[in-house]
Amino acid sequence: MSLLSRIKSPADLRSLNQAQLTRLAREIRKLLIESVSKTGGHLGPNLGVVELTLAIHRVFDSPRDPIIFDTGHQSYVHKIITGRAADFNTLRQEGGLSGYPSRTESEHDWVENSHASTSLSWAEGMAKGFRLRGEKGRTVVAVIGDGALTGGMAWEALNNIAVEPDLQLVIIVNDNGRSYSETVGGLSQQLAGIRTNPHYKEAANWFNRNVSRVPLVGRHTAEFFAAMRSAARGLLVPQVMFSDLGIKYIGPFDGHDITAMERAFRQAKLYGGPVIVHAITRKGEGFLAAERDGERFHTVGAFNEVTGEPKSASLQATWTDAFAQELVELGEAHPEVVALTAAMLQPTGLSRFAAAYPARVFDVGIAEQHAVASAAGLATAGLHPIFVVYSTFLNRAFDQLLMDVALHQVGVTFVLDRSGITGPDGATHHGVWDVSLAALVPGLRLATPRDRLRLHQTLQEAIAVNDAPTMVRYSKNRVPDEIETVSHLGSLDVTWCSEDAPVLLVGYGEMAATALVVAKALQRQGIGALVVDPVWALPISADLVAATRGRKLVVTIEDNLVVGGLGSALELAMDAAGIEVPTRQFGVPREFIAPGTRDQVLKRLGLTPKAIAASIIETYVALKVPTPEDSGDTATSGGQQWHDEAALPLADS
Repeated sequence: MSLLSRIKSPADLRSLNQAQLTRLAREIRKLLIESVSKTGGHLGPNLGVVELTLAIHRVFDSPRDPIIFDTGHQSYVHKIITGRAADFNTLRQEGGLSGYPSRTESEHDWVENSHASTSLSWAEGMAKGFRLRGEKGRTVVAVIGDGALTGGMAWEALNNIAVEPDLQLVIIVNDNGRSYSETVGGLSQQLAGIRTNPHYKEAANWFNRNVSRVPLVGRHTAEFFAAMRSAARGLLVPQVMFSDLGIKYIGPFDGHDITAMERAFRQAKLYGGPVIVHAITRKGEGFLAAERDGERFHTVGAFNEVTGEPKSASLQATWTDAFAQELVELGEAHPEVVALTAAMLQPTGLSRFAAAYPARVFDVGIAEQHAVASAAGLATAGLHPIFVVYSTFLNRAFDQLLMDVALHQVGVTFVLDRSGITGPDGATHHGVWDVSLAALVPGLRLATPRDRLRLHQTLQEAIAVNDAPTMVRYSKNRVPDEIETVSHLGSLDVTWCSEDAPVLLVGYGEMAATALVVAKALQRQGIGALVVDPVWALPISADLVAATRGRKLVVTIEDNLVVGGLGSALELAMDAAGIEVPTRQFGVPREFIAPGTRDQVLKRLGLTPKAIAASIIETYVALKVPTPEDSGDTATSGGQQWHDEAALPLADS
């Protein structure tokens, strides 16, 4: 019988001896590799925190002692030992376990965080709240790492924690030297100095010897911290930066040594104030492929659990691949183009540009606000910066987009990867807010290319704009086949035109292909449609407004929120122009979207061609618009459904 099958809660860990803990760590790694090889997910970070998480749960009393994981993708081991091991094969699947902490799954999950650098603010607030309520004996634990300390918000929190000397708060710095890529910036250089210092092993041995000698009571604990600080100053100067903030610091410790970590945590818990415990871990520990390639195994799709190779090779370039190549070519033709990223050089495709033009790429760490304000400065100095970021992370820098770029009328291009419905990472990673946010920004132009040709064209046009922000968004999917433009209506690409077209269908980006399938379904029911792709979706063009005149119904299809999306902006523009035509807007509802594959989520939201076509036909009938079918056998009266279901698209994708 496996040890893991006996672990139903953290309390079950406390009776295990050292040999059993070592065996349990092996079983957990085996489960991680077997499960994530099938479901995909954040493998490397979790392989690196197995022993660390076991030690945390042996010392702290979860859920009474809240454990908050910054960049919550480090929480897989926590999930496994808090009663969810049997369901771990459902990770990131529809109806299964979330890839991040989830309050609906367990009382042990306090914060559903997956955007970095927020844990210390949460922890400070919770510890302060427990103190104000007089709830003694509760310690809040924040596990921060994987690059999250490069985020300014973490340092804002530390600045406040430093003036709260009696907060029951333990901050565990999981120092693996990486976020997605190797961590950058002055802080990472300081921590790297600790990891590579030749005296590290000497210091670690000293810490372990002396921790074991210090009783866990009163004056001796205070003496322990004083001794630790003295040793740190003598052996490893870079680490005193934490102590100089006014927060007690101990470490560094080997994060894979459960005994050493337990001793440190017990001392920290008894101290009675904020303590930073510095643990050095190895990302991907225990799986050779992940140890060798930490960047690729930070987050992976399905892979061979023995070799680490992907199970299915992509035969068609993704949007990220296509952009990477386009940017290299842009850089060659335009020496003023520079690029910025927030700790995501490889995932956003910037590594190719960096290889070609290393002096023209700036990785600022997990600091999106700084990236955008810095881009404004670069633009003011005469360059054209391109900030490449996942759509969901643009939310963190909206103020800088609005006040530093748009207000100052400088040319910065924002390239948003992973826009729209992204799939299994769930609510925090769907890129469904970007169009709505962009629509609020005066002067901003937003393009959503539907194929590779349009990506090339929009990037060329974007970098030619030097007096306002431009934005190009695309999905994480493979680039679809080219969708031909059959004609133009001014600036609009017409991709389908029926001889009689009472319905205007506006489909852009990923939904341009959906609009085409819908139009063909409508035609089989005798309803003609004109399908247009504005390409540059914002601001709403005069040509798009003009195309709505004389229609019986205007329909927009998008993978952004309906609220504030292109459809709602178009409706406002039509109203301002005095055009009274009924509209239907298909998009993402204003809610947090649960995990599932993209196709599963679209089906759940009614954004498949079949569902959209059926809804349009029902709306059309309710409007009592005459159709060629009215004299045939399929027509009915009273607004009832009259279309032939068999004639609609059979596929839901």
